Amino acid sequence: HVQLVESGGGLVQAGGSLRLSCATSGRTYSSYVMGWFRQAPGKEREFVAGIGWSGGSTYYADSVKGRFTISRDNAKNTVYLQMNSLKPEDTAVYYCAADPFSPFSNRPTTAGEYDYWGQGTQVTVSS
Repeated sequence: HVQLVESGGGLVQAGGSLRLSCATSGRTYSSYVMGWFRQAPGKEREFVAGIGWSGGSTYYADSVKGRFTISRDNAKNTVYLQMNSLKPEDTAVYYCAADPFSPFSNRPTTAGEYDYWGQGTQVTVSS
C-alpha cells in the first residue's frame, strides 16, 4: 500500500503563487507515474500534471501549461506542484495520485488509471 499526504493549499489572490507538496510512504515500486488532479465543486476530477518518478519527465494539461511546474525530490519521497499566475478558475481541491503500473510512455491522464490517492488540499484563488 502507498500513502500520499498533500499539503500547501490555501487562499491566494489572482496572480499569486502556491506550492503544493505530496509526501509518499509505504510500499515501494520500481517506478511510478505521479500525478496531480483537481476537482472543483460540481465538476469531474481533472488531470493537471504528471511526472515519471525515475526519469523526471513531465507532462501537463493545456490549461496549466506554462504556469504550473511538477517536480520531485527522490531523497524526500516528495512530489511538488508549483503554481504561478493563479486564476480564480484554478480554485479546486487538489489531489496527488500514484500509478505504479503504467509505463511513463502511457502518460496516464484519467483518474481511473491511478491506484493511490491522497486526501486532497483546498486551493482557493480570489479575484
